[in-house]
Amino acid sequence: MVSHTVGMWMYHNCGGDLIEQALIDGLRQRDIQVMNNLALQSAIARNGTILCRGVEMEFLDLYFSYNAGQQTQYQVYLYEMLNMSVPCINSFEAFSLSEDKFRTSHLLNRNGVTTADYQLCDRHDIDSVKAVLKEWGGQAIYKPTEGWGGKGIVKIESEAALEMLLPFLNSSNFRYFYLERFIDYDNTDFRVDVVNGEVVGCYGRQAPPNGWKTNITGGGSIILREPNDEVIRLAIRAARLTGLDIAGVDLIFDRERQQYIVLEVNGIPAFATPEQERIGLNFNTLKIEKIVNLIEQKIKGVSNEQTFAREVA
Repeated sequence: MVSHTVGMWMYHNCGGDLIEQALIDGLRQRDIQVMNNLALQSAIARNGTILCRGVEMEFLDLYFSYNAGQQTQYQVYLYEMLNMSVPCINSFEAFSLSEDKFRTSHLLNRNGVTTADYQLCDRHDIDSVKAVLKEWGGQAIYKPTEGWGGKGIVKIESEAALEMLLPFLNSSNFRYFYLERFIDYDNTDFRVDVVNGEVVGCYGRQAPPNGWKTNITGGGSIILREPNDEVIRLAIRAARLTGLDIAGVDLIFDRERQQYIVLEVNGIPAFATPEQERIGLNFNTLKIEKIVNLIEQKIKGVSNEQTFAREVA
């Protein structure tokens, strides 16, 4: 029997250690061995080899990277290089795209998936920034093109507020920045988890009182909700267009235009924490199963039909 080995770097906080062990156990049942804790941020690359904790990474059958909070520029740089030799989940190309809000929104819009109206702005062309702010009724959201968890996002509610933001932009190294039209919505969203083109879970997040950010790190809270057919369709299409094997698609309902829009596509959507499972988020088992199937398909060439047959047997 041919032996297969997967390298893994998984977050350990908020129940991530339990998720990692479940993935390892599931893969071992498929005769796939796992070498975990392979964080590229501690790797050394020299003379044609990326060496991480004594493991020559190019000899792995696949690398599974699932840790948003501890990424470094060094780690991401090596991730790109490793993906030239080893299949990765998610691929570096898809991961890199999803990390960039402008590139993601532009791709989705070009392919018929509605997002918030947006504009990429040259930091020196403030006149066009003021013009688009006026066009959008005086309200916009400033977002760094990269980042997660709502970090660095600022609501601009007037030209005066924009003027207050300009010193920060001028003192930064940003060559450009990204604006979105502020959406009139009910301060809740949908987070739809997609694995290998299938929805494996959905929940919502609600902004705190007097707030507008739904991100948990920004004070939002988890709510239970079921996706309708339109939400499912948009989430699957967004994941497919970005090329993500595993995606968390955030959607909100634009009350002004009476339509669902894709707000962001996340390449490392968290599993439900033990606390969230206790209030009813129960998608972890299915998500783990689908990820194990996905890894097996990629390294063994097992077809979707074979996987499905085994699941229903």
